[in-house]
Amino acid sequence: MVKITGIFDIKEEEFNSLALEIFRYQYNQIPVYREFADLTGRPPKKVQNINTIPFLPVGFFKTKKITAPRQKAPVVFESSGTTGMEVSRHFVTDPGLYKKSFLSSFQQFYGTPSSYCILGLLPSYLERGASSLVYMVDELIRQSNHAKSGFYLYNYDELFRVLLANEENQQPTLLIGVTYALLDFFELYKMNLQYTTLVETGGMKGRRMELTRKEVHTNLKQATGLSCIHSEYGMTELLSQAWAACDGVFRCPLWMKVGIRAEDDPFDVKFQDSLIKPSNGVVNIIDLANINSCSFLAIDDLAQLNPDGSFEILGRLDHADIRGCSLLYTT
Repeated sequence: MVKITGIFDIKEEEFNSLALEIFRYQYNQIPVYREFADLTGRPPKKVQNINTIPFLPVGFFKTKKITAPRQKAPVVFESSGTTGMEVSRHFVTDPGLYKKSFLSSFQQFYGTPSSYCILGLLPSYLERGASSLVYMVDELIRQSNHAKSGFYLYNYDELFRVLLANEENQQPTLLIGVTYALLDFFELYKMNLQYTTLVETGGMKGRRMELTRKEVHTNLKQATGLSCIHSEYGMTELLSQAWAACDGVFRCPLWMKVGIRAEDDPFDVKFQDSLIKPSNGVVNIIDLANINSCSFLAIDDLAQLNPDGSFEILGRLDHADIRGCSLLYTT
């Protein structure tokens, strides 16, 4: 049995061996994944490194329950999707594992939540419910323990007053919001922010014309005076997130790794170890926190992977579903 507690204390040089251990564990425990691995000719005896691990297409979460048999899931996260679109469902058998993952990741990139007043601007996600993003931000708000921390649905006047007061008091603030809501808000309320970290999670939800991330960040910088807009990259099917401190260059926590595959060959997979210059491809993700579902997922995002392990999202595969947590990027 893999020691779950060791996942978040992992050292960089331990990642590949632990990933292979989790692959063998999930092959034995998760019937859907075992069947997929067998059908692709990638059982454990043929997998010697992380490049040869079979990556489950993320679309399986729309039609299959990706857990071990008879495991109960006290929490089920659902993807946002648009009207009429089939949604993904992530059956989370250990919500504490998700909490440990996002709190450890937040700590790695931003420090303790109690250092901030944390504000959430996620109207469509709050209205829908069953959102992993709302679950995460709600816990961050709780742990911030600041009187003004909270969700701000459409009460923009109140959010404006809180931001102004925090700036006047030099209170470190983190505002995390879905892209269309941030653009709506800052079109109405322009201000000069110095003590606020602004994090966009992507997503127009059909409310606005699609923009590139660069265009979004330019608009938000002009409205706030900030030199950098932060970004979060996560999804229903993952229990971990990548974060970008500026210009959409994402970095993963130590227990998560992004690779790329060739668009015309799903078995041609590269991770940073094999790169000497930036390379483009389709996203594969290893999320060791997904130990009770599947840690090895093939995503339909296009990305540039850099030799230091950072990555930038470039767009979506043709005919892929538009995801709620990503912009419709263009190159």
